[in-house]
Amino acid sequence: METQRIPLDPLAEPAKGFLVPFLRPGAQPIPVGDFVTIGRDPSCQVVINDSFASSRHARIERRTGGFVIRDLKSRNGTFLNGSQISEAILTVNDRVRFGETVFLFAEAFTDKPTLSSKNAAWQAQLERLPAFSATDFPVLITGPSGSGKEILARSIHDKSLRANRPFVSINCSALSESLIESELFGHVKGSFTGATHDRKGAFESARGGTLFLDEIGDLPISLQPKLLRALENNEIRPVGSDRAIETDVRILAATHKNLVAQVKLGRFREDLYYRLNVCQLRPPGLKDRPEDFDDLVYHFAKQFRVRFSFTALQRLREHSWPGNVRELKNLVARASAYFPGKHIQPNDLDAVLESLPAQTTSSPQMSAGLELPTGTNGSIIKEIEREMIVRRLVANQGNQRRTAQELGIPKSTLHDRIKAYSIDLKEIVKMDPELMV
Repeated sequence: METQRIPLDPLAEPAKGFLVPFLRPGAQPIPVGDFVTIGRDPSCQVVINDSFASSRHARIERRTGGFVIRDLKSRNGTFLNGSQISEAILTVNDRVRFGETVFLFAEAFTDKPTLSSKNAAWQAQLERLPAFSATDFPVLITGPSGSGKEILARSIHDKSLRANRPFVSINCSALSESLIESELFGHVKGSFTGATHDRKGAFESARGGTLFLDEIGDLPISLQPKLLRALENNEIRPVGSDRAIETDVRILAATHKNLVAQVKLGRFREDLYYRLNVCQLRPPGLKDRPEDFDDLVYHFAKQFRVRFSFTALQRLREHSWPGNVRELKNLVARASAYFPGKHIQPNDLDAVLESLPAQTTSSPQMSAGLELPTGTNGSIIKEIEREMIVRRLVANQGNQRRTAQELGIPKSTLHDRIKAYSIDLKEIVKMDPELMV
């Protein structure tokens, strides 16, 4: 029996919880107040007609910031996601079983989209999420980097019938061409150097759930026919295997690239594009949805416990936000680290804005482009970018994949920059991160 005792956030707002009868279409969710007792006894707040359940089987209590479930010494035990527990914290979409009766735990149960916008055009797209979630059709999410594509993918998964199965995310730009086939389809022992044992790929890891292919536009052209075949035939073949495996996944894909242009350039297969583009979402950049700016700032400020003055907020509104919502969230997080407990003023913003080369009007460096700027301003930009790359490489002990993810660029672009700036990776791993201040 497992006991999970994790402190809940004492500063978080009270949550609203519901027990949703599992696999009972049309059954109404049962609200959870400060506490509910579950069992066969009529005195319980949630009465279940189950001979395998005890009279007073379990209790769910609200604590500041969340809910805790506790077994009341039932004869057949209380199970959370298949494991017997005595006490545990509940999270969204947990599956709890009392006897043979199963519920899903949900918070703030509603039929409305959990994501919303004051921008009319974007809100019209968000209102399609429940309909998209109710199907198994592929969804293609296109939009600029940092606009929240993975959040949308997770929302679709969480509202779908596959919500209690895995959500597996693969960044197609963060893996080398030699590894991505194994990451997607798995491999068998001995299929290549280093394959010391059989390994499941993303398709198998996501079985029954959702596979999110992020930055699908960076998938090597040589692998696109294999992905297309997997989607059309619902089967995969692990690297080195002569046996096909039937798949059961829902595909969501995202990219910041214009796939139509990529198709015309011969960099993306037209048939794969149409196979993925059944349903589509196009989240706008932050500058194109200014109506949401204040709500986003307040949300992140509350999350990171930081306050901005009116004049500081005004200055933030004037920023171009090339990194979109991700850049805004990171800036607020950085502000909370630099100025804990302080009411942030406009002058304080210099410290949290200056580390972002995206402040310049051109900011081509952290894009997928290959041309480096020239001239005096270009030299300054190059110095800033080189220093930023070195800092992140040192912090990550030379791990290029992790560094590329943190910088928001494809690994191939990072590799080109390392070469262009003559960065010595052997020296990088010897450097002490604490000295990079």
